Amino acid sequence: MAREKRWTQLWLQYKPRRDCGNAAYFGRVVIRGFDRDNAVVKNALAELQKGIGGMLGAQLTEEERTAALAKGSEPPVQMQGILLQRSQAGEIREEGYRIEEANGLLTLSAVDENGLLYGIFHILRVVATEGSLTGISVLVNPDNPLRMYNHWDNMDGSIERGYSGRSFFFEDNQITVDERIVDYARMAASIGINGVVINNVNVKNAATYLITDRYFDKAARLAEIFAGYGIKFFLSLNFAAPIELGGPDSADPLEPSVIEWWKGKMKEVFNRIPNLGGFLVKADSEGRPGPFTYGRTQADGANMLADIVKPYGGIIIWRCFVYNCTQDWRDYKTDRARAGYDNFIQMDGDYHDNVILQIKNGPMDFQIREPVSPLLGGLKKTNQMLEVQVAQEYTGHQIDVCYLIPMFKEVLDYRTYCAPERDTVADVISGRTMGNKYAGIAAVCNTGDDENWTGSDLAAANFYGFGRLAFSMSLTAKDIAQEWICMSFSTDRQVVETITGILLTSRETYEKYTSPLGIGWMVTPHEHYGCSVDGYEYSCWGTYHRADHLGIGVDRSDKGTGYAEQYYEPNASMYNSIDSCPEELLLFFHHVPYNHMLRTGKTLIQHIYDSHFEGVEEVEGMIADWNSIEGKVPEDTSRGVRERFDRQLYNAREWRDQVNSYFYRKSGIADEKGRVIY
Repeated sequence: MAREKRWTQLWLQYKPRRDCGNAAYFGRVVIRGFDRDNAVVKNALAELQKGIGGMLGAQLTEEERTAALAKGSEPPVQMQGILLQRSQAGEIREEGYRIEEANGLLTLSAVDENGLLYGIFHILRVVATEGSLTGISVLVNPDNPLRMYNHWDNMDGSIERGYSGRSFFFEDNQITVDERIVDYARMAASIGINGVVINNVNVKNAATYLITDRYFDKAARLAEIFAGYGIKFFLSLNFAAPIELGGPDSADPLEPSVIEWWKGKMKEVFNRIPNLGGFLVKADSEGRPGPFTYGRTQADGANMLADIVKPYGGIIIWRCFVYNCTQDWRDYKTDRARAGYDNFIQMDGDYHDNVILQIKNGPMDFQIREPVSPLLGGLKKTNQMLEVQVAQEYTGHQIDVCYLIPMFKEVLDYRTYCAPERDTVADVISGRTMGNKYAGIAAVCNTGDDENWTGSDLAAANFYGFGRLAFSMSLTAKDIAQEWICMSFSTDRQVVETITGILLTSRETYEKYTSPLGIGWMVTPHEHYGCSVDGYEYSCWGTYHRADHLGIGVDRSDKGTGYAEQYYEPNASMYNSIDSCPEELLLFFHHVPYNHMLRTGKTLIQHIYDSHFEGVEEVEGMIADWNSIEGKVPEDTSRGVRERFDRQLYNAREWRDQVNSYFYRKSGIADEKGRVIY
């Protein structure tokens, strides 16, 4: 069924740009060593023509040449134009590219079709940001082997933790295939995404049947579209599928009848869905079935599936989000933060080579501030993949502005001390630490069928930024923001500087008016938007702040739950002591008296008061900044962002007043500045 609703082109809108001397390179194009009929090559050339046509008014003229580059017999090209050529492996690695300009010839070299596609998008970025291609000389290799978006789309069309409308993959328990899927694939490829999971990790009902004949034809069509943009197609898998699809009455991963059922099923699935990269599995978590049901280990479950998909080149991505979600709030020893490490560290080295453990950036669940998971780097013999959340589940629902790329940079730069060198999270998840090829980074995506894809126009900065950072982890959050602004809105200096300022301060602003110093969780239950200080305090989810009349925070030192000891030194000792613990994480690791003096010279309670007032003031400043560029961005964008800012300001005020009043009433300590607290 064709969708009636239209959608924007985000950063691929290709509006006219200043020439900057670039148009001269696009009069003629020569292709060497690439099959012109290959789907990725065809799409790359079509994108180049669309982009330079829209931005520069240029028209490519393709010059056919035979490709004998491997034999070294192809004569040099002497012309003004662009040469797209396949190169031998060397400095240019898989999916990488080199762009050079000399004497009027712009040369893009790559060892494979994906590298050619990414190189063309690089050229288009330069044109879109009004840079110059003259004299360019860049070598770009992807930092991560797998760069993936995980969609939490349900087959009824809803999206779990979706804030941008409904699914564009599913409607009424059917797979939807139309031009919007093509545009999504273009956008994902333009930022270097090479893997997409289309369905929710909580696989149930109709989604269990995605590996049956009911959906093979349309799934194969989706996979074909993605293949044309260098993207591997993945599905989330129901571990209990044998039971639910009429197989054995067990899902025991060591039961021979279960193994045989999966062998037959995987043969069928991989034969019917070309370009299938493998499966994402959530097991033994939040009600999802898994190997623990049968007294087996997580490695038993993952390895059984991995061995079966290996002959087809498939991989199993196994989520480490396994914890007790029926915890007694009276229990001060059971600590949800410990669960990932405790459940997986003893099996380090037991996982087969085509299993990747997907680990959330923090030990809890995508909070605005939490420490890096000790599993990242804690595992020394196991393929690891970082999972972050671009969907703003706990960071503002794509109503409140919260640019997440600075947070992701902090995580990637974090030193785990898992090795004498190459010990950052970036080293671990890229494969540099262990020398492994199965590694990478995934994000829970924030798209939906809203006209602007992400609900708020500014939330698209996270969609764009994740892909760019996954491909090139050395990029700064500022570089990525400015690139996106130029491509999406305008190269006008005031526009770029204003929106950059809003984005780069937005995470700290959100943190100031919500939960202080790493405590997290004081959100409205289930919905996760808006303040409810005690909303999860007496629940089964293990999400406590433990505030009393003396102080606040969870003791995770060696005198409390012992979580701090899961880190390598010197991190373990740093977190274990209240004196050395980074103050932005103080309440995550320690129960702290309200009169505790912070390094700023403020007491803890005064910091809580001050930061919440500051957060609201900073939102008001963001609104003033946005209003200052009215008329320089499209009116529908300007109006839509203003409407979201109005909602954010209301939300910030509610957080400020509820949190400050709560802690004033708990502590009985007044605000030193005499402001109104209820």
